Amino acid sequence: MPMQTITFEDYKNAIKAKYEEEKNGEYSNNLNSPTAANLRNLCVKRFDTNNNQDDLIAFKSFFDFPFDRNKKNLFGEDELNKLEAVKRFFLGKTENPAEDTIQLAAILVDLQPRPFNEYRKQHSEEERKLIEELRDTTLPKKETSINTFIDKIEDDDNPKIEEVEQTQSLESEIAPIPIATFVATGKPTKSRMIIYAVVTAFSAGLAIMIYFAFFQKQCMQWSNDHYEKVSCDLEVNGLGSFNVVEPFDKTVFDLKKIKVCDTTPFFNTNGEAIVWYGKTANGIDFFNGHGRHPENNSPLRPVTRYILNKYVKK
Repeated sequence: MPMQTITFEDYKNAIKAKYEEEKNGEYSNNLNSPTAANLRNLCVKRFDTNNNQDDLIAFKSFFDFPFDRNKKNLFGEDELNKLEAVKRFFLGKTENPAEDTIQLAAILVDLQPRPFNEYRKQHSEEERKLIEELRDTTLPKKETSINTFIDKIEDDDNPKIEEVEQTQSLESEIAPIPIATFVATGKPTKSRMIIYAVVTAFSAGLAIMIYFAFFQKQCMQWSNDHYEKVSCDLEVNGLGSFNVVEPFDKTVFDLKKIKVCDTTPFFNTNGEAIVWYGKTANGIDFFNGHGRHPENNSPLRPVTRYILNKYVKK
């Protein structure tokens, strides 16, 4: 069975599974009851001898300051409040945690490999690209037959041909394309050569249409406030990194930059953020989901009352 593409959802599930395992491990006293204070203590233990640059970057991204062994006891109320998000993730009380939350959770349970970009490399790049190209690729459901055309030619010239397979159909899934095959009982005729030429031309044209209709648009590119499917051969015009053509990723494709105002719903009924923001040189942008800012690769974070009071006009 072919390997499937590792998604961010797979990564989250792996972290939760590792959490269930670690609850009975060396740090069970911190994880069996994952209060903010217990997670703070575990965080200090994990980072005290940790020199992994990805982990240190994740720490700074989550807490907004770098880890300092000499100031490890200076976790204040704000830091404890941030760790509540990790607690809710471990306990399954949040559906869409921020990426920063996921990355710190992976460190606390010591998931290997990490971060997500390393975790997804368990499959080869070639295999993942092939899966992405073939995923969701279907042919039109309309049935096409060449019998009528062939029968007309045969009636005109009346060749001695036994038809072995008559019908060629396009089904709704990619499959080998059957081609009508004939066994001649007499000398080759002009009509038989025409039939072969028609079948060959039809098959070649069909293959070209399938290629340009499906496989040439299995990449995506950020366009102003949303992603668009584009050809993987598209040349990038412009110097901004957000113009980069990327392999199509369903987990990222629906991300959109949104405009907000004081009447925009920012939280669900449980008080959890449903709008995310990312910092830019000119302020912040708002998005409909978590991930990274497509234009500067900064992590997107769930909105807070402080951010709304500071940036959203009333």
